[in-house]
Amino acid sequence: MTEKIFADAINEAIAEEMRRDPNVFIMGEDIRLSIYGATKNLYKEFGEERVLDTPLSENGFFGAAIGASLVGMRPIVETVTSFMWVAMDQLISQAAKMRYMFGGQATLPVVYRASMAYGSGSAAHHSDRNYPMFMNMPGIKIAVPATSADAKGLLKTAVRDDDPVIIFEDTNLMGTRGDVTDDEIPFGKAVIIKEGSDCTIVGIAGSVKLALDAANNLEKEGISCEVINPRTLVPLDKQSILSSVEKTGRLVIADPAHKVCSAASEISSIVAEEGFWFLQSPIIKVASEQVHIPYAQSLEKLVYPNVDKISTAVKKTME
Repeated sequence: MTEKIFADAINEAIAEEMRRDPNVFIMGEDIRLSIYGATKNLYKEFGEERVLDTPLSENGFFGAAIGASLVGMRPIVETVTSFMWVAMDQLISQAAKMRYMFGGQATLPVVYRASMAYGSGSAAHHSDRNYPMFMNMPGIKIAVPATSADAKGLLKTAVRDDDPVIIFEDTNLMGTRGDVTDDEIPFGKAVIIKEGSDCTIVGIAGSVKLALDAANNLEKEGISCEVINPRTLVPLDKQSILSSVEKTGRLVIADPAHKVCSAASEISSIVAEEGFWFLQSPIIKVASEQVHIPYAQSLEKLVYPNVDKISTAVKKTME
């Protein structure tokens, strides 16, 4: 076990998978000359046939990756969430549906790495956190790493999976550090990162760290919180969440996506349907406000979940 920066953990996973399997390659915009971050030095090691710079045409190269996956290659596509809209026909009409429509005869081992670059003054066009929209579409697996270990382990699992996977990488975590191993992390298996007895907090992506900070602060006030990192949203480990709520009787969900039809909404629905009698108070969602992201950072920071909002929500469940 070694300590790695989140971005370096991604880079290490890509390099290891490319060394392991010659069918793995990476494609994206301006990645060949990268000397830092998740794609640093890949071109130097693997060359132009396996590190492909693409044109500014997401609909084109997202589709090219799907075609490559259908003939035995295992592409990794680097993009940002805001550019995924350009390629929605390829993602929804093709990647998500092909295996089903071909009766299981086709496999699509393609991984889309989608950076969520929010919270840094990028304004409405470039600050999307749109994983809930893809949760609504059958056929796509969705990972939301929250630690360096998640970043490496989930990506390795995604590359080896025969279904299309989108990994939503929270750029607010890129400089964070954590221990990693060489192991894959199975999809659909949440992890409890802090045990507690008074309230369950489910964090998603960058909100996991906020949830943990809130839990540590509340502990000083005598409130014991259990913090869960789901790691994947499709498949979702609902049993771990339900078991935790059965123990604590309360649930707060911290989700950086917009609150309407969010991952937090789906988790709330599951617990309301399947764990209603466990609850001692209403479920509370701490998600982004239902507004477009303002350019002014003084306003932008008001939109997202934060430690204070999560702490206030937990205290409200205790009333």
